[in-house]
Amino acid sequence: MVNFQDKELKELFALANQIGNKRYHRLTSEDFENYRKFDYWRYINGDYECGTTQESKDWVKKNSNWYCPICGHHYSDKGGKTIDHKLPRSQYPWLSIEFNNLWVICQICNREKSEMHWYEYEHYIFVRYPNLYLSVKTARPSSLLQSLKD
Repeated sequence: MVNFQDKELKELFALANQIGNKRYHRLTSEDFENYRKFDYWRYINGDYECGTTQESKDWVKKNSNWYCPICGHHYSDKGGKTIDHKLPRSQYPWLSIEFNNLWVICQICNREKSEMHWYEYEHYIFVRYPNLYLSVKTARPSSLLQSLKD
């Protein structure tokens, strides 16, 4: 069993790319249909709330508090909440509907993270905002990567 917490960023990049390349060719039309349903579920609706369905609003409420887990600012001070993919859907489309791949962060942190791969983002934070690095490292999707490897 691989312990992802003890890996260097370079090793984690390589593993994530290996997993990503292995899965891309296996996407089905059902995967895309599920994604369309999910995209409707998570759509950002307004400045202080996210989700278009009651289910997604409930999920956001259950999985967040008043403060962004990255920057620590109150969501209302940073443009509101967003549902973000830790491993970006552009690189890992089959993880778009995996709840372990989601977290609620402020709009500004989401924009800054953009489509960076998680470990690229971790490195970015470490270099530019070292005081925020521990928060990002704590949110590392280790169990998600482990489940993909298994």
